[in-house]
Formats: sequence, structure tokens, C-alpha cells
Amino acid sequence: MKVTTTTEERSVRLLRVGEQVRHILSEILQRGEVHDDVLAKHLVSVTEVRMSPDLRHATVFVKPLLGKDEPVVLKALRTNTAYLQREVAARVKMKYAAKLKFLVDESFDEGSHIDKLLRDPKVAQDLGDETEKGA
Repeated sequence: MKVTTTTEERSVRLLRVGEQVRHILSEILQRGEVHDDVLAKHLVSVTEVRMSPDLRHATVFVKPLLGKDEPVVLKALRTNTAYLQREVAARVKMKYAAKLKFLVDESFDEGSHIDKLLRDPKVAQDLGDETEKGA
């Protein structure tokens, strides 16, 4: 008897595995298990991990504390990718070790930009007019 999985079950699995990988990488970086001077000097948040449908690739979104030295931190993570992949593979029970790709998480910058736009007096004036009409 062949067991098939639904699209919803696959997407839940991708999210679950991605979250597990995120926790493992966060723990490794927090404990200073990577012997790298740059990573030792920076607090790095792993904000999200997106797994490919076959679970062989993981896109890891990171953000150094206060966005400080992003290019340097990203280079250090990429230099230590092999070590991090081995550690993740050892701690996650999967058929294949996922290849990690590190990117800077830009969502914080986008959120700040949107917030700044919304606080602009012209935009606030327009938003004020709409809330008055709706009331």
C-alpha cells in the first residue's frame, strides 16, 4: 500500500524542519561553538530558515545585532558553512544533510522603512482623513 502525503503535510514538514534547523544554528552561534573571531565578537540572530521541497537546501536568514558589520558576519558564516552543515546534519535526523546558504534578513530594514513612511506628516494626514471617513 502506497502512502501519499498531501501538499499541506509537506509544507508543514518543511516549516517544522526549517524551524528545527533554525534552533540548532541559533544554539551553535549563541554558544560560540564556531571557532571564528568575527562570529565570537558578534551576536547573530537566525531569523528564519526556508527549506527546499526536497529538504536538501536550506536558505538561512541572519541578522547581526543592530545590523552591525553585516558583510563581515556574512562572510564569516559562509567561510564556516561546512562546519555548520556537519553540525546540523548530526543533530537533525534526516536522510540528507541540507546545504546551507546564508543571506542577510532584510525584513527588519523593510519594516523600519515602512514605519518611517507611515510617520511622514503627509501620509499621516492622508491616513487621518480615511479614519475620519470610516468612523
